[in-house]
Amino acid sequence: MTTTNDTAPDAPTMRAISQDAYGSPDVLTEVRIPRPSPGPSEILVSVRAAGVNPTDWKHRANSLFLNRLPLVLGWDVSGVVEEVGFGVTLFKPGDEVFGMLPYPHGVGSHAEYVTGPARAFARKPAGIDHVQAGALPLAALTAHQALVDTAGVASGQRVLVHAAAGGVGHLAVQIAKARGAHVIGTASAPKHDFLRGIGVDEVIDYRSVDFTEATGDIDVVLDPLSGDTRARSLDVLRPGGTLVSILPGGSPQEAEKAARLGVRVETLLVEADHAGMGAIADLVEKDALRAHVEASFPLAEAAKAHESGETGRVTGKLVLVVGEG
Repeated sequence: MTTTNDTAPDAPTMRAISQDAYGSPDVLTEVRIPRPSPGPSEILVSVRAAGVNPTDWKHRANSLFLNRLPLVLGWDVSGVVEEVGFGVTLFKPGDEVFGMLPYPHGVGSHAEYVTGPARAFARKPAGIDHVQAGALPLAALTAHQALVDTAGVASGQRVLVHAAAGGVGHLAVQIAKARGAHVIGTASAPKHDFLRGIGVDEVIDYRSVDFTEATGDIDVVLDPLSGDTRARSLDVLRPGGTLVSILPGGSPQEAEKAARLGVRVETLLVEADHAGMGAIADLVEKDALRAHVEASFPLAEAAKAHESGETGRVTGKLVLVVGEG
């Protein structure tokens, strides 16, 4: 069902997926709302595709970082610049771009148009389509900021990626391999062939094998799971190693253990990043990074995308297809 919010009769509008309450996927409704205009240093993007990430369904279910309704979700964007605001020199109308809106407050890409800071975007690599590009920004930036900016992964290091077939995980594997690392990945057995296909050197079935017994002497652990996995990951790090978690966690006991073992623990919240998007674009252009898109959905079927994601069985990414081209 499509509803229309009040707006001036001649003002341009757009389709968007909005919610007026927190809850299950059925709170998501297609609406018509005013089309935004770019402010200083912003661009208006005609959205062609937008990834759907776990943070989307978590924000849909409860307020998390965004205590405001109605709410249009979505941080991933791939599309075409429609208009530029005052002071923008990086892009012109007609340029194809991709990027992540500033997380968490810059939300709103599950719509036909969105505005964001020009420097949250980079030029879309010509060799991939908008669906591929729309799958990358948030998950790839998370992986890049964790492995490169935070942990400084280098050639020859041993990197353990938990949930390696997931959205962040499968991109982290490729980023680590591009930097010359030896990569160990955890996933259920049916996903092991997929992991080997993207470069994982050793696979661990987390359902039947205790990763703390199957590996060790790890330089960097990327943990998208937190909880018990985060706590036990300290045991496989070599002295001087780094654990990067992308979910809240930790305790005084964890800090004491990390200090005793001589390892570092960091919790990362992804940030919009023009340089990071440029680095991701470079990896794509070198054929070193590709998003695996398990399924795409038209904008109107955003609820189905959320339902699919919440099963926890998705390999790679889900994407909403918004516009043509």
